[in-house]
Amino acid sequence: MFKLTNNGNVLLDVSKHPPPSAAFLLEALEKSAFCDCKIDHDAINNFFKSGSSESVLVIATKHNASLNVTISDDKMLATGELTVAQGGKVLDLEEAKRELVKAGIVRGYKQVFLEQLLQKQFKHTPGAIVEGVLAKGRLPSDGLATKLIATVETLKDRLKTPKLKEDGSVDMRDFGKLASVEPGAVLIRQVPATPGKEGFTVLGDILPAKPGDNKKLVAGDGTEISKINPMELVSTISGVPVEINNGMRVDNIFTIPNVDVKSGHIDFEGSVIVSRNIDPGMKIKAKGDITIFGTVESGELTAGGNITVKQGIIGHQKSEDKSLSCRLVCEGDVQVSHSQYCYIEANSIFIERQTSHCIMKAKHLLQVGQADFPKGKIFGGEILDATKLIAGEIGNESGAKMVINLAASGAEITADTDDCFKDLAKIDQQLDTLQSTLEKAEKVKDLEKKNQLITKIGATQLHYFQQAEQLEKQLSTLEHHLHELLSDASLTVNSVLHSGVEIHIFGKVLKTTRNYPPCNIKLLNNKIEIEFKTH
Repeated sequence: MFKLTNNGNVLLDVSKHPPPSAAFLLEALEKSAFCDCKIDHDAINNFFKSGSSESVLVIATKHNASLNVTISDDKMLATGELTVAQGGKVLDLEEAKRELVKAGIVRGYKQVFLEQLLQKQFKHTPGAIVEGVLAKGRLPSDGLATKLIATVETLKDRLKTPKLKEDGSVDMRDFGKLASVEPGAVLIRQVPATPGKEGFTVLGDILPAKPGDNKKLVAGDGTEISKINPMELVSTISGVPVEINNGMRVDNIFTIPNVDVKSGHIDFEGSVIVSRNIDPGMKIKAKGDITIFGTVESGELTAGGNITVKQGIIGHQKSEDKSLSCRLVCEGDVQVSHSQYCYIEANSIFIERQTSHCIMKAKHLLQVGQADFPKGKIFGGEILDATKLIAGEIGNESGAKMVINLAASGAEITADTDDCFKDLAKIDQQLDTLQSTLEKAEKVKDLEKKNQLITKIGATQLHYFQQAEQLEKQLSTLEHHLHELLSDASLTVNSVLHSGVEIHIFGKVLKTTRNYPPCNIKLLNNKIEIEFKTH
């Protein structure tokens, strides 16, 4: 009744087998060997509606399974759209692979992906469209930064762990034996940065990985890079290891119970540890760190490293010049329990509980309160400079005036920038003068003299061009530093900001005339803005 042609059409010779109805024809086709072929319903319906006199009718078409490969816009995924065969051949593995090659897929292909998609053609009806993943790209994996693993306990680590008493309580004045090392001791082991793992697209494009940040191991005083293993930092002297940026130093340690009239002032090349107190009027100067386990009363401490006072620092205002009797200045960080009537200057300042009537200057952070959520109090006195100030309560209920200066060092950057512009203007004048001189030299008739003049002027021009280039680089650096400083400048209040506080940020001023709840204060669009915390 039905006949299959070479081009895949299923024919019915109507002259020999005239079908009584479309339903009869469809039922007969369903029972035939061509039941899976794609039925041409339009042709069948038109035949019966129009009463066509055609002797041969195309009622179905045989279709082999086909695979259409789609690649995502980012080239990281290839998916396949498989049309199940309709009376024709199923798609085998080798034919499917050829389609992947045609689509340009060269990486990220897994045969199991393709096999899973091909299996679906046996579970779905003829003509159904099924989809599946064919290939996946791989994103690059960035490298790991250099790791510096300390193998010894530093003095700073020791101060974090007071000694336990027999009854289980903690003795806040006893921190046990000092951590010390002998010559040759390994202080830090360096784990090198890794280059990362490159990625790829399904089309084979390479996605480069970002290598990890590479830190150079820094050998401070009393240490050296090991001659046996360049990945290790070792001690060259006996002493106490102190952490520095990307390395360590080993300090000679001078320890003393008290600094008083009996001991006299102390000036030491290494680090100083005082197990008790500093008496009024006494001074300590150390090239390394200064650590006081007790209190400092009207003392003066100057350190090349950090200053740590486990208890408080207390001074008073001198009657003769109104200066403060207690003074702490260091190149590292200052960390104290509480402070009153003191001058403090450091890289960053950390006060655990409260500070009152102090004058403080920090390059970076000034924090009053515990680290996780500082809620310490600060009132009276003046903040000369800081990039970030974080505290719980600022000012007091009486509304006494207090002045806070943030990003004050921006004035120095601005002054340096002005100097650069002035120097550039002078160089421009010099170059203009040289250009006029060069034009005159071009008119000299004596060729030898002319060439000598041009050579000399050219050398001078080159010198000024190089100076101008250095100034341009310096200007760019200054502008970058100023932008970073102003972006970071902020005041964070975690409890209450009282009235009477005068906040300066790079020339802009905000005076509080009422109390504010928890808030953040920053310089936005050249104006000091207060942003209240919602939780």
